[in-house]
Amino acid sequence: MAKQEAKKSQKTVVKKQPQKAKKKITRTVPSGIAHVKATFNNTIVSITDPSGNVLAWASAGKVNFSGSRKSSAFAATVAAQNAAKIAQNHGMKEVEVLLKGPGAGRESAVRGLQSSGLIITLIKDRTPIPHNGCRPRKRRRV
Repeated sequence: MAKQEAKKSQKTVVKKQPQKAKKKITRTVPSGIAHVKATFNNTIVSITDPSGNVLAWASAGKVNFSGSRKSSAFAATVAAQNAAKIAQNHGMKEVEVLLKGPGAGRESAVRGLQSSGLIITLIKDRTPIPHNGCRPRKRRRV
């Protein structure tokens, strides 16, 4: 017993050096791409640099809309303005807009980006369209 206590007391204490906090890298990106995904339940706006790295994003849910108000055109406008404001802090001035989905916030998100001061150079619709779709369920027999 005495030997075990002696071994326990001889432990070496290693002090860890405090880690330095990494500096947040702020890049200035003059032009980028705004991806607007407008579903029936929500609208998501993400602004990327030309290579596809996300600089800013916002959704109707993120800007404190919930339920049926989240799928409204006004919520999409507020979300687009919020994302544009964050992107402008990175030095963004002009964007290309890629729309996806059938939701109510398609046009209003574009208006929100424009009203926040971003110059829109291109609007492209990238809504996926099925070319025959997936196989339907088997027919119900009654």
